[in-house]
Amino acid sequence: MTIIANQKEVTPAVLKVMEQTDDPRLREIMVALITHLHAFIRDVRLTEAEFQQATRILNTMGQQSNDKHNEFVLMAGSLGVSSLVCLLNNGDNGTTETTQSLLGPFWRLNHPMTENGGSILRSETPGPRLYGRFTFRDQQGNPIEGLEVDIWHASPVGLYENQDESQAEFNLRGKFVTGPDGVVSFKSVKPIGYPIPTDTTVGLLLKAQNRHPYRPAHVHVLAHKDGFKTLISQIYVDETDYLTSDVQFGVTEALVARLEKHLGPHPEDGDVGEWYALNHELVLEPGKSELPIPPIK
Repeated sequence: MTIIANQKEVTPAVLKVMEQTDDPRLREIMVALITHLHAFIRDVRLTEAEFQQATRILNTMGQQSNDKHNEFVLMAGSLGVSSLVCLLNNGDNGTTETTQSLLGPFWRLNHPMTENGGSILRSETPGPRLYGRFTFRDQQGNPIEGLEVDIWHASPVGLYENQDESQAEFNLRGKFVTGPDGVVSFKSVKPIGYPIPTDTTVGLLLKAQNRHPYRPAHVHVLAHKDGFKTLISQIYVDETDYLTSDVQFGVTEALVARLEKHLGPHPEDGDVGEWYALNHELVLEPGKSELPIPPIK
């Protein structure tokens, strides 16, 4: 490496070092990162003060992440990065529709096993009853038996149980196993849209951009079985606000399900007052079954 004479020589010098990386994929990523990062800095003519502010922001985001909150995952979603990575890597590498979606910052390991058709209410949770029914198929349309499926969603006040001390441990969370019909059914309460946290770095960004912090109402799904790529999804209800302006850019046409309102007795549970049915079909691609790293403990 030669001594750098001016700004034009910085990028070639760094690229030369990056190209010495043994691992081919890491080399490809680092070369592209330096190329685009340096081009970005030149494009916006980043000032010294702005660079110092950027490093402070990254440090702050690390400090704001803990066992119950992951600021980097929240920021990735708010910039559309999570959605882009998901859609590029699914649906035949971004060429077809997919029911794969965002993991979000609130998935936990070891959801409690729940019988098919059982309730995921583990503490008093007011709200209209929800009866969910999700059917899982392979790309040929065959139902998938023996699929382990995590279901979770926020409460009617817009909080996940790990954010809310009034909720029991693992409230509105459950693990199910599909039968021969490839179906998981569960009982819960109607989900609502909710704001993402706004008291951290992401909130400051949204305020600076005049953006609202809301996500449309949805139910999370994580399904896995040997021979299939782990399905991570969010099923959005069609009558919710913010479907076309999700702060996390997560809504796609394949993920919007019809929420059916009923006023009469439920066929199995009798008079439960107003209740809702949420049915949707999800497709798994062949691949390796791997669980993601939980964003929270």
